[in-house]
Amino acid sequence: MFEAPNPVAAPPIWQVGALCRAIADALSARFNPVAVHGEVSGFSRAASGHCYLTLKDETGQIRCAMFRRAATLLSFQPKDGDLVEVRGRLDVYGPRGDLQLVVESMSRAGIGHLLEEFYRLKARLEAEGLFETSRKRPLRRMPRGIAIVTSLGAAALADVLTTLKRRLPHVPVLIAPASVQGLAAPGELVQALSNVYQAIEHSRGLVADISNKTQRSGKLVATSASNPELHIDVILLVRGGGSIDDLWAFNDERLARTIAASPVPVISGVGHETDFTIADFVADQRAPTPTAAAELVSQPQAVWLNAIDALDGRIQDAVTRQLDEQAQRLDRCAKRIGRPSLLLQGQRLKLAALAARKSYATLRILKHKSEQTQGLTAQFPLALARAVQSKRDRLERSHRQLQLLDPKLVLQRGYAWLVNAQGQAVTRTTQARPGQALRATLIDGELDLTVAAQPSGQLF
Repeated sequence: MFEAPNPVAAPPIWQVGALCRAIADALSARFNPVAVHGEVSGFSRAASGHCYLTLKDETGQIRCAMFRRAATLLSFQPKDGDLVEVRGRLDVYGPRGDLQLVVESMSRAGIGHLLEEFYRLKARLEAEGLFETSRKRPLRRMPRGIAIVTSLGAAALADVLTTLKRRLPHVPVLIAPASVQGLAAPGELVQALSNVYQAIEHSRGLVADISNKTQRSGKLVATSASNPELHIDVILLVRGGGSIDDLWAFNDERLARTIAASPVPVISGVGHETDFTIADFVADQRAPTPTAAAELVSQPQAVWLNAIDALDGRIQDAVTRQLDEQAQRLDRCAKRIGRPSLLLQGQRLKLAALAARKSYATLRILKHKSEQTQGLTAQFPLALARAVQSKRDRLERSHRQLQLLDPKLVLQRGYAWLVNAQGQAVTRTTQARPGQALRATLIDGELDLTVAAQPSGQLF
């Protein structure tokens, strides 16, 4: 007998939810992760922070959901009609059985327009001189304090702190938290730098051991070793690598001008070695990575210990050299003290030389005085004759002057000298009274006179 063939096996019966989950698993295994290029349509942002949109092109469309965690990392504000590239995973929304794309990241389609904007801003700032080498400041070899501007959750922060703790465990570190990606990142970076500038101005800050006790309120977070007074000498602006969209916050014009206004040198350690941002050009120095930025400001402890050892060796050599020189000097002094006759002989020679100089000087002085005496002796008679003649001439002039003053010369010209009985000279008529006796002195004798009054009142 032949057995009848088995009928076709019946398909399994699924629960709706289980079927949706199975389809989701199949999609995930077959397609995820997935990258899609399309046009944004129906974009909306819920109060919860989640974003919903439809991605479409000429031949189809797919619903998309972007949850708040991914939405906060957006570097631009999507709007209907934008061409974008999204990365995410395909899933099935069980309650409605809808196929949806859960978006993990979104960027503008292509980077042409971003590069144009980048080069346009770069050319403008370069024309203003913000990239000039002359305004770049050198780094302090041993900073007293270091400020770090980055996200508290960034891997770059952990790398920088690890490097600084290994190489400069004694230097205080000040952390200024800020977002490094997304629409709010440029403003937060500007505010964080401003907070650091204010801390530098006031030279104050909290100090604690490097630990996970950091504040996430956007305020400054101080970490360090032991110095309670924080003096910031350099600022590290750091972020890990990423796409041009991820790093776009560091191409902000406000951030560039804030960096240029820094009171201390700024090191930009953004992205990888091949990544360049506007912040790199404005900063005083660019580091290829965040870790390299930390290494630029932190000479390894071993380097300083080696330098101290080298200085110690130089000091020991200098001390040894001085001791050798002083020992030689002591030997020379000992030799001189050991033979005082040599000193005595030298002093005798010096004394003889001084005696010879004294005799020669004495003879020169005596000869000079003798020559002066001979000269004066020869000049004395002539000088004496001139002096006597001068005195005689002066005496004759005085005699002639006295003769000119002799009153007899006046009497010879017919004048008389009148005096009263008291011998006082009478020179005016008002000095005589009628009947008064006067005496007149003439050239050859004296006459007694009596004053008589005339009718006219004149006296004779």
